[in-house]
Amino acid sequence: MALKNLLALVVLLAFVGVSVAKPYGNQLGNPRVKGDLDLDYYRSTCPQVESIVRRVTFQYVSRRPTLAAALLRMHFHDCFVRGCDGSILLKSPNKDAERDAVPNLSVRGYEVVDAAKAALERTWGCRGVVSCADILALVAREAVAVIGGPWWPVPLGRRDGRISKLSEVNLPSPFSDVKTLKKNFLDKGLNSKDLVVLSGAHTIGVSSCGLINNRIHNFTGKGDFDPAMNPSYVRTLKKRCKPTDVKTPVDMDPGSARKFDSHYYNIVAQKKGLFTSDATLLDDLDTNLYIQAQVLTRGADFARDFSDSMVKLGFVEILTGKKGEVRRRCAFVN
Repeated sequence: MALKNLLALVVLLAFVGVSVAKPYGNQLGNPRVKGDLDLDYYRSTCPQVESIVRRVTFQYVSRRPTLAAALLRMHFHDCFVRGCDGSILLKSPNKDAERDAVPNLSVRGYEVVDAAKAALERTWGCRGVVSCADILALVAREAVAVIGGPWWPVPLGRRDGRISKLSEVNLPSPFSDVKTLKKNFLDKGLNSKDLVVLSGAHTIGVSSCGLINNRIHNFTGKGDFDPAMNPSYVRTLKKRCKPTDVKTPVDMDPGSARKFDSHYYNIVAQKKGLFTSDATLLDDLDTNLYIQAQVLTRGADFARDFSDSMVKLGFVEILTGKKGEVRRRCAFVN
């Protein structure tokens, strides 16, 4: 029986495409990488860039660990609108920038990026050199590392965008089905595996009752709950979230919301995914198989897979060369 289970697991892992030995060097090159980004981009101008961003990020996230989820989310949201160009950081006096869109109103941690930028601007050789888009990409990685999450290489050389429009914010929705989510990701050059892997970021952070109330109290308008949800979990959530409550926080990964691990996949497999976008990952063969593989192997490859997908995310619709600019202040165009 044990041999049968082992053979089944081997077949499953092969089908999903799990690998424990893929080196980053094969993906990125050494050190020049695709898309005009370079692991040593600031070597001759601001070689301290990573250590400075790491120090600043640690100062903030070590005191407020919940910032890790917020900063990771900020980077994700930035890349999914106009590409990884730091446009989410821009302010608008008319409240019509990306950061003013409803999905971004709960994004926080801008002060960390601003502090890292200020520290770089005070450093000889770094003034006016490092883009806010690069800083945000680095801050997201360092924030995850502070709470014990995976590390990934961040090729640098992105330029900052000059445009940020509320009307352009069309992020993957927590209410979407898997078909829609796969298209959202494909449109950004990301595949089904990237979808299910990056969804694993829900292992940290919280949401609010307002985003799940319909799902647990009135799913079809008849006072029912989503049948794709574990009934016992629905009862637990109902105790926390009254029908009119929109503010009470709810862990996205109950029991492990402060630890960056593969526990999220156990929750989804138990039909306790908080959002429709979590639960629907069980409706697709590829994403379902990945979830089952992480459960069976206790997340043996999740850290590596997450790192690989974050590298891919960092290349989405980047500006390089003479495109864009390097902002003096991240909240404003030059």
